[in-house]
Amino acid sequence: MSCFSSLLVLLCLYNLSFLEALNGGFSVEIIHRDSPKSPFYSSSETKFQRVSNALRRSINRGNHFSKSMVFPNTVSATVIPDFGEYLMRYAVGTPPRKVFGVLDTGSDIIWLQCKPCRKCYSQATPVFNPSKSTTYKTIRCNSTICHSVQGTSCSSSSITKHCKYDISYGDGSFSHGDLSVETLTLGSTNGSPIPLPRTAIGCGHNNSMHFKGKNSGIVGLGRGRVSLINQLGSSVGWKFSYCLVPETLPSNASSRLHFGDAAVVQGHGTVSTPLFSKPQQVFYYLRLEGFSVGRHRREFGSSLSRFGGEGNIVIDSGTTLTLLPYDVYRWLESAVSHAVKLKPVEDPNHVLGLCYRGTLYKLDIPVITAHFRGANVLLHPMNTFVEVADKVWCLAFQPTQNGAAVFGNLAQQNLLVGYDLKKNTVSFKQTDCTKM
Repeated sequence: MSCFSSLLVLLCLYNLSFLEALNGGFSVEIIHRDSPKSPFYSSSETKFQRVSNALRRSINRGNHFSKSMVFPNTVSATVIPDFGEYLMRYAVGTPPRKVFGVLDTGSDIIWLQCKPCRKCYSQATPVFNPSKSTTYKTIRCNSTICHSVQGTSCSSSSITKHCKYDISYGDGSFSHGDLSVETLTLGSTNGSPIPLPRTAIGCGHNNSMHFKGKNSGIVGLGRGRVSLINQLGSSVGWKFSYCLVPETLPSNASSRLHFGDAAVVQGHGTVSTPLFSKPQQVFYYLRLEGFSVGRHRREFGSSLSRFGGEGNIVIDSGTTLTLLPYDVYRWLESAVSHAVKLKPVEDPNHVLGLCYRGTLYKLDIPVITAHFRGANVLLHPMNTFVEVADKVWCLAFQPTQNGAAVFGNLAQQNLLVGYDLKKNTVSFKQTDCTKM
């Protein structure tokens, strides 16, 4: 169709620039939940209180990962509590209203609190009112989208018959409401907003969060059809990546989430490994074959294969610690203890098992290598140890109930981690994330 009138010219130019922005890729800032920029941030908490809270959230999340692997066909097992450790600012509706969403690679839906509230928890921004938006529309029961989302049902109204969603989490949190389409607007790091029209969202009118939170809801990045990455789909080549800035660094730099061409991980030092999926699960699985501590390598194929399939470890940006089956963890702890020629001390929080007193780079901690299929990922001391009290550093790995394995976000700091859902690969590259 030609753009004859000046109005149509503007619309065509807008659509071209929109498609160009998506095809060329874009990046958004993501905020750690303990950052001063975060609505979760509490100035009354000390640095080490925040660390302790993050570790406990991580263990709780890991316990639910265990249940989801043991009982993969139960609906409640596919949604993980304690959500993510990173948030994203975005806007919803027309005119746009700013909100915060918790990014979660373990969730497959975007949902936020909406008026009218039957029950809503406190959030940092005003609760979204869909009646004030010109682009909001509920989804009918007979739509393909309605049937592709777990836990949907039909409204009781004989007139509207629109799609309802019902999502419950293992810790008692939940969101119930209308499955809808709406315009979301992402704030790219180059200053140009990225509008995403007709994005499927859950508009929650009955919501509860187990933890203290000021976020508006969840931005799912998992494998489900209505996660953010799968709705962007071909417009970004089914690619996303992130680079997580170490929280221990005295830097104002923010972590980044990239889409499309901006998400491609390539160049010297890039290693790639296959990505696996499992029925009824939205998680991203890799194949971990073993670990090396310094020059000492140990294979763990059988220990990590007890739940079937080739994927044996979840890669997850929402879990702080790296979680391993008990026998794998015990070998790793023993190997690190043997390599570090210092007397261990107790974790004052009684959470982690192997700790030392000193400064990180004077402890002479060996590099740990995670041997994924086809990809050896070097984990430096900032990836493998966390400061839990003044000058007390602990191994940031933890054994799990039922043998679940999760590659957590501390291990992924200062790595550019790229997901290509078309090729089914994850790529890693050592990167100074403060300079991206």
